Amino acid sequence: MGILNPLYTAVSWIIVQFHSLFSPIFGKNSGWSWGLSIVCLVVVIRICLIPLFVKQIKATRGLQALQPRIKEVQKRYKDDRERQSQEMMKLYKETGTNPLSSCLPILVQSPFFFALFHVLQRVSQNKTVGVIDRDLVNSAQQAHIFGAPIAAKFTDSADKIASLGADLTTVRIVTIVMIVLMSGSQFFTQRQLMTKNTDPASLVGNPFAKQQKLMMYAFPIMFAVFGINFPVGVLIYWLTTNVWTMGQQLFVINRNPTPGSPAFKVRQDKLAEKARKQGKVLLPDGKLMDQAEYDAQQAELKAQAARRQQPTRLTKSQRKARARDDADAAAGRDAEETSEAGTAASNGTTGTARSNGSVKGSTARTPHSGARNAGPRKQTQSRKHPRKK
Repeated sequence: MGILNPLYTAVSWIIVQFHSLFSPIFGKNSGWSWGLSIVCLVVVIRICLIPLFVKQIKATRGLQALQPRIKEVQKRYKDDRERQSQEMMKLYKETGTNPLSSCLPILVQSPFFFALFHVLQRVSQNKTVGVIDRDLVNSAQQAHIFGAPIAAKFTDSADKIASLGADLTTVRIVTIVMIVLMSGSQFFTQRQLMTKNTDPASLVGNPFAKQQKLMMYAFPIMFAVFGINFPVGVLIYWLTTNVWTMGQQLFVINRNPTPGSPAFKVRQDKLAEKARKQGKVLLPDGKLMDQAEYDAQQAELKAQAARRQQPTRLTKSQRKARARDDADAAAGRDAEETSEAGTAASNGTTGTARSNGSVKGSTARTPHSGARNAGPRKQTQSRKHPRKK
C-alpha cells in the first residue's frame, strides 16, 4: 500500500465505526448499513473541510474583485509574458489572494476519494484492507443497494457480478442512474454558482469566468466517463458529496450572496420588504432606518439638489425693479465716464493756452477752440481783479 496506508486505515476505520452503529438497526450484512456508513464518511470529511470551504468563498470573491486590475496588468504587459506573470503574482501577494484557494476543497477531498475507491476495490477482490477484516469483507460483499453490490462496477463481467450474488442488468441500471445523478448534481451545483452568485458585469471578458464555465460542462462529462469504472460504493460517496456541496452552496447563496449578483438583489429585496413591514427602510450599507426619518432625509436632499440646480424665480414686480436698477447703474457708469473724459480734455487745453500766452513771438500751432475760449475768460478775470501797483 505504501505511504497511503495510514489514509486507507483511517477511511476504513470510519466506515467500520458507522457500520457498527447502523448494524443493530438494518442488519450487519444490509446494504443500508454499509451505504449509510459511506454517507456518514462523506459528512465527517465535509465537516472537516468547512474552514477550507469558507476560504474558497473568500478566494473566489477576491478574484472577482481583482478582475479589473488583472485585466489592466494583462493589457499593459500583453507582449511580455514573464513580466505579466511577475506582476500578477505581486498583485496576488499584495491583496492576500490565492487562486489555488478556490480549488482547496477538491484537492483535499481527492485523497479520501481515492482511499475509499481502493478500500472498496479490495473488498470486491475479497481482500482485507485497513481495519476491515475477513468477517467484515464477507459482510460487505453481501451488502446490496437497490439490488447492486456496493463493490460492483458497471464494467464488471457477468460472472463477477454473479459471484457477488447479483444480476448484471440490475447492476448496470443502478450504476447508470447513479452516474446520471452524480453528473447532474455536479452540473447544477456549478451552474447555480455562475447564474445566481456571480455579478453579471464581472463575467464580460473575464478569463476566470470562462474557466468556471468550462468546468461547468467538463466536470460532469469527465465524471460520467470515469463513473463506469467506479464501484457502487464510490458512486454513493461522490453523489453524497455533490448533494452536500449543492446544499452548502444554496445556504451561502441565500445567506451571504456575492454583492452585485442576482441572488444578492433577491436577498436585498426580501430584506427591504421585511423592513418595510416593520416601518423601516433598508439602506445600501445594510443598516435600518425609521421610515419617517428616511423620508425627511430624502426630502432635504431633494431640496438641496433643487437649490443647486435651479435659479431663484422672481415675481413680475421684482423683475421690473431689477431691470430699473440695472438701467440706472448703466446710466450712472456712462455719466461718470463722460465727466472723466471732459475733465481730462479741459485740463489739457488750459495748460496749452497758458504756454502759448507766455512765449512771445512763438511759432506754435494755433490752439483749438477750447483754448481760444479759455483765453478771453482768463483775460476777463484779470480785468475784474487788476493787480495792485
